[in-house]
Amino acid sequence: MKIQPNFSALLQPFFTDRLMEQRNASPHTIASYRDTFRLLLEFAQKQLHQSPSMLAIENLNAPFIGRFLNHLEQDRGNTPRSRNIRLAAIHSFFKYVALQEPSLSSVAQQVLAIPCKRHKTRPIDFLTRPEIDALLAAPDQETYLGRRDRTLLLVAAQTGLRAAELIGLRCQDVVLGCGAHVRCTGKGRRQRCTPLRKDAVAALRAWVRERNGQASDPLFPNTLGRPLSHDGLDYLLSKHVATARVKCPSLVTKRVTPHVLRRRK
Repeated sequence: MKIQPNFSALLQPFFTDRLMEQRNASPHTIASYRDTFRLLLEFAQKQLHQSPSMLAIENLNAPFIGRFLNHLEQDRGNTPRSRNIRLAAIHSFFKYVALQEPSLSSVAQQVLAIPCKRHKTRPIDFLTRPEIDALLAAPDQETYLGRRDRTLLLVAAQTGLRAAELIGLRCQDVVLGCGAHVRCTGKGRRQRCTPLRKDAVAALRAWVRERNGQASDPLFPNTLGRPLSHDGLDYLLSKHVATARVKCPSLVTKRVTPHVLRRRK
């Protein structure tokens, strides 16, 4: 009689074989899926009082996954959009389960039948020229981190790079000679070059000189010299927006995120 594998025995090859080897998923996708299952395992341990190594696939049936999704919204304050992202990761895993273990197809199909949640799309704010100027004036230019932050914000506002593209920039991605531009790997792993204006070129030239990093080093490092995380980017942006609001009251009514920096009037 064949013994069915437990949850952990299927989760590991889902990441190593399915995501990394077969699909060649991006690091951002893998990180997002990892966070989803970390949250799911924490919830399962509290609700079922079982360690992750002891979980069976049958424990993670549709009613349980439904309670987990409600927990994300009600207890963690996640938006329906974030809920749907977590559900997409779970759906992907159970598609893999159905292929690897046909005997578990019934459980898998019930989970796969959980629909995404409809939600209203909130209009995205944009920044005006005075608001961008106030934001760029917020970092303290007498400090290393202030100079880093101003250069980062200027590049973000001028190039329209996504958050992941911005924090993923390396020193070698900046070209400051004729036809100055930054290179990045964009969404869908597409390589693209974005031209720079004179003010951004001047700021980057000064920053690269002060940064004095190796070609493969992050262009905008954190205090440990590592690439900024998304949380780190959100923190520094929130800090400087709070400062900018003192001189630019119109920012008070706007929720400024890295995505909003890509939109200006």
